Amino acid sequence: MAQARVFPPPVPAAWLQWQGALPAGLCLRFAADPDLPFLRGLYARSRALELAQAPWPDAAKRAFCDNQFELQHRHYASHAPAAFLVVTRDGAAIGRLTLHWAADILRIVDLLLDAHARSLGIGTALLRWLQCAAIDGGFAAVELHVAMDNDRACRLYRRVGFAEQPSTAAGHRRMCWRPMAAATVS
Repeated sequence: MAQARVFPPPVPAAWLQWQGALPAGLCLRFAADPDLPFLRGLYARSRALELAQAPWPDAAKRAFCDNQFELQHRHYASHAPAAFLVVTRDGAAIGRLTLHWAADILRIVDLLLDAHARSLGIGTALLRWLQCAAIDGGFAAVELHVAMDNDRACRLYRRVGFAEQPSTAAGHRRMCWRPMAAATVS
């Protein structure tokens, strides 16, 4: 019996293939099943500080992270169309980017970079790429939700033109960037 694919087939959206705004060495590619060990580890590393406070043995922490990763991935995959992308720098995987879109809204579901890839301008470059791709794809807005306590990410999103919007998501800020609003500010 054939094993089910973890990632859906890549989405043939022309705007998603456009990578002109990315700096040299930085690339996006569709995630595939062989990426699972990296993505699982990336997720676990993103939870390490939080889990350091838990009085659990390491095996329990690993099992918890694996379970949470699976649940999160299934939830993300349940919304279509979706793109699961791996962020690479000079050929090495350094992060993930998950996107959903409907009608004229592009949603950044998840943008996660490994700790060693932060504060190097990579997040800014990816957001600028998404803004250009959104314009190319005819989207009216790029939206995301960010944890209320993630001040670093909120500053980044504001710096590239995202504005806070009313939200019903407890513990999260809804932020939005609109191409037309950006054009009038520039």
